[in-house]
Amino acid sequence: MGRFYTNAVLSACLAVGGVTASIPAAAQTKATAPAKPVVANPVEVKEANDLYEFRYVYPAQAAAIPALKKWLETDLTKQRSDIIESARETKSYLEEGDFFSPHTHETEWKVVTNLPSWLSLSASVWEYTGGAHGNSWPKAVIWDKQANVRRSALDLFVSKAAFTAAVRVPFCRALNLEQSKRRGEPVNPKDGGFSACPDPADTPVLLGSSNKTHFTRIGIVLPPYAAGPYSEGFYEFTLPVTPAVIKAVKPQYRAAFAVGR
Repeated sequence: MGRFYTNAVLSACLAVGGVTASIPAAAQTKATAPAKPVVANPVEVKEANDLYEFRYVYPAQAAAIPALKKWLETDLTKQRSDIIESARETKSYLEEGDFFSPHTHETEWKVVTNLPSWLSLSASVWEYTGGAHGNSWPKAVIWDKQANVRRSALDLFVSKAAFTAAVRVPFCRALNLEQSKRRGEPVNPKDGGFSACPDPADTPVLLGSSNKTHFTRIGIVLPPYAAGPYSEGFYEFTLPVTPAVIKAVKPQYRAAFAVGR
């Protein structure tokens, strides 16, 4: 679908380097070797049977960070358990001979950007648990390599309100133009409902980069029903980081951002 979070998948594995200071020869007893690059493979788990279909994928860059890999594996286990429980519950209600369609869950994590101190990931999730159609939604996570902790993009901002104030005008303008294009007529946000502009902070926010050193892009992905009916699908936007955005970032994280185009 050409989403923001599918455009920046990187194939290189995460490498961690080290620096050793110069030591006089007489004092050298045992040199400290530089840290070896952490090499990992992408992970893909697939299962299919008469009860359910399950697929969970995450990239090598994430698998190379033990704490992040542990979190992803925990999420994988939970999503698999949930879809199995859902399928069993649905099947238990059916009468003999009733049609049953296997329940399905798919999560695919991809790299948005891999910076020296940050790894930005996004996921496309699709799930079917019966009914006329399945549902899909985005997920996002930022890994702070220095602190070795998982964060959301909004964790880096002073507040949700500050983030919204910094991006709302360009976001709502872009959304209105796209809604009008898809519907073939002008859309008035004041009409409310699917014409209104939702809070961009109410959906997972993606942080991307055009220079591989700083966050210079903001991705906002709205799933079906967030800004239009199911038939209109996802609305996806990439906004540049502006001085207003940087001002809304917490002081300790501002060095990770740069003005984009």
